[in-house]
Amino acid sequence: MNEDFPPFTMRDAILISLLVFVGGLSGCFGNDVVSDISAPEIDDNSFRSYTVIAPIDTGINPYHMHFQTDEILPDWFIQSMGTTLVCNLSQNGTYQERVDADMETCWNKITTSDIVYFPGTRIFAQSPDGDSGVLILDDPSDGHGTAVTGAVIDADPDAVIFFVEGFSDSAVLAAGTHPMVDVITTSFGAIGSLPVPGIEDATKVAVIDNHKIHTGAADNTPSPAVQDATAGPPWSIGVSGYAEGDDDQKETMSGSYPDMASDWTQVLPNHQDIDGYHETSGTSFATPRTAGFLGHIMTTLRAQFNDSGSGGRNGSLVDGDVQITNSDIRNALNLSGWYPSFSSWNPGSGTTPISPVLPCSQVGWGVLNWSNIDPMIEHLNGVQTLPQRPSDVVTCMQTNQELREAYWGGYPAVS
Repeated sequence: MNEDFPPFTMRDAILISLLVFVGGLSGCFGNDVVSDISAPEIDDNSFRSYTVIAPIDTGINPYHMHFQTDEILPDWFIQSMGTTLVCNLSQNGTYQERVDADMETCWNKITTSDIVYFPGTRIFAQSPDGDSGVLILDDPSDGHGTAVTGAVIDADPDAVIFFVEGFSDSAVLAAGTHPMVDVITTSFGAIGSLPVPGIEDATKVAVIDNHKIHTGAADNTPSPAVQDATAGPPWSIGVSGYAEGDDDQKETMSGSYPDMASDWTQVLPNHQDIDGYHETSGTSFATPRTAGFLGHIMTTLRAQFNDSGSGGRNGSLVDGDVQITNSDIRNALNLSGWYPSFSSWNPGSGTTPISPVLPCSQVGWGVLNWSNIDPMIEHLNGVQTLPQRPSDVVTCMQTNQELREAYWGGYPAVS
């Protein structure tokens, strides 16, 4: 008589699917008077509700029109951000002419210990590693950080930015331990999601010790995100990409078995001019877009519940009339996800369709775009509860969580 074997389960299918993956890079497929700030008298604590989002990347172009605002931040806010230098940037000439004009009064005076504020924007910035050419300013040969920050602003136009230049633990910790920061977003990692150490120790400090949210880019190929040091740890929200083009097709294109998928291709600001844009693709931009969406949700809830602060306070990200935690927001995000139809795929697009079987292994809980935002807000403020996901989706993503906890260490999520 043959021995009895357990039935082939969904979990078996998921685990087998993780055995096959290919290499790639978490990131993009792109084309193409400084003065010490004195402590102000804090006589007016009034300011609108806000969220502070921290992209950690190559550098930023604060001259670009994409980041300009007429809003004036109050002195107490600038002080609370830990500002040590204020750079009043030139407003005339080309990008390079402005940089040159500000070199002696701004760029040459920035040190690794400075937090710099750029009036006329909502950008604060730091470069703790100090290993780039001109600190904070985006690399002339790159532009990744400018585009990443542009993706944040497109999803949350009212966000305050704390930009950190670097790819190290120290860069992540500069944002992850800053008391004003709510969300940190990282768009870099090992090629092919190779299971090698990265920034996971620093993101763990940010999320578990300081109660922030971390969005991390999955790989730009279908390699699984579970073992990716940026997208895989269970305390992080791993983000893959999908195509949301003019024809409204939704196709997976990147890291499999993440938490969520967001728009892969966006039109984002250039890093060496004042008003130019380019189209670029990658999880590098899906990830900060996700961070911006979450920031927008938090700002709305803070306004509704009379929360005038930011950062993880008393274990909560919204700490007013109602307390809302990282886990609460993450649960709402999971409930809001949805799976695009296989029928929308264009075979000539060169992309991968959404599978009608185990779509969770491709895009996790599903897709995140503007259609998710109001339902998440209404779920979190108690107006309209999001429905539970089907049992097969829940089982699939519980398996995902268990794999991540086993690999990276326990951080049980709220069911």
